[in-house]
Amino acid sequence: MSLPREQRPDAIRAALEAALAPVALEVVDESHKHAGHAGARDGRGHFAVTVVSEAFAGLAPLARHRRVYAALGGLMETDIHALSIQARTPSEA
Repeated sequence: MSLPREQRPDAIRAALEAALAPVALEVVDESHKHAGHAGARDGRGHFAVTVVSEAFAGLAPLARHRRVYAALGGLMETDIHALSIQARTPSEA
């Protein structure tokens, strides 16, 4: 079951903080940009995240994205339709 729209950014933030201990984190709800889009009809949202974490050290970009998706777990099935990810280490930020 999905969360109310206004609670989704906080849930995303909490999941990423718990799993990745980021030194910087930005979560932006971009759902309003996709109103009427076929993918938005199911009620899930479009989000952009920027995550800066040591957890990404030594990982290729695809592996970093997989870590983010794993951290978000069930939210990807219930609340997130699309996710733009910027995943960096502190030295890259």
